[in-house]
Amino acid sequence: MNVLVVGGAGYIGSHTAKALHRAGFTPVVFDNLSYGHRWAVRWGPLVEADLADKAAILEALQGHRIGAVIHFAANAYVGESMENPAKYFRNNVANMLNLLEALVETGVRHIVFSSSCATYGIPQSVPIREDFPQNPINPYGETKLVGEKMLKWFGGAYGLGWMALRYFNASGADPEGELGEVHDPETHLIPLVIDAALGRRPPVRIFGTDYPTPDGTAIRDYIHVTDLAEAHVRALQHLLQGGSSMALNLGTGRGTSVLEVVQAVEKVAGRPVPAEKAPRRPGDPPALVADPSRAREVLGWEARYQDISEIVATAWNFATRHPQAAPSV
Repeated sequence: MNVLVVGGAGYIGSHTAKALHRAGFTPVVFDNLSYGHRWAVRWGPLVEADLADKAAILEALQGHRIGAVIHFAANAYVGESMENPAKYFRNNVANMLNLLEALVETGVRHIVFSSSCATYGIPQSVPIREDFPQNPINPYGETKLVGEKMLKWFGGAYGLGWMALRYFNASGADPEGELGEVHDPETHLIPLVIDAALGRRPPVRIFGTDYPTPDGTAIRDYIHVTDLAEAHVRALQHLLQGGSSMALNLGTGRGTSVLEVVQAVEKVAGRPVPAEKAPRRPGDPPALVADPSRAREVLGWEARYQDISEIVATAWNFATRHPQAAPSV
């Protein structure tokens, strides 16, 4: 089966394209390359186009005889979404509507959607279950929640089968070294810490050292990108086998603090990481940790990478061996 991987030249999308290829699918990447990378498209054709162009979506679906879609393409910077919500609603909602309408028009009946733990906002407790209230505190999380709601209503009206996968903190790199994390700007903690260790960036800023956590820094659930990719393949297979539509959390169920990430990089790098304390950022909760038990029950999936040092080691390998991983600043 040909699978349209929308945003497949990006970080998680490219790793998922590789996993699809290994599972016997042909990934057809649909990407405008505004954030993705041409070098990351290796396991199938590239359709260089934008979701704002519905005709291009229809042409890709029909021309490549697409049987299912995995949708990654979105703007995903929380701070930017606060400053420019129009950009986020246009791309993450209006353009997704183009995609869903195209699926209905061409008879494609299965979609796996990249959602986010940002739909929960500040959780009532951790670990976070799928039935927790979803109260986003920024436009990015709000647009992901709207995406989930669109899937629900399209599913009921048009028979669209869907899975919404709510990620926690995507991290790491392809263990074989072919793919990794390259963002501009980079906002994810692990590559920022690695670049600080390599002297590529200024000292990493630790936002908040007075949280009610064991070491005072914020705790997050870091999930390896290849584990995420595997979950997408299993979610697709679940739908193709007639499984029910639903939302699932993807995480390890284990929390790691910012300081523990810094220490893991220092251990892998064999050198100190320059760091400086900074005030808390507004809206950052003390801890975000998934309860991934439902994904285990439904998909038979669980994260293989449970240790932060192992996750960091894969990211370090990519960052130190690939020139494209070096920041442009």
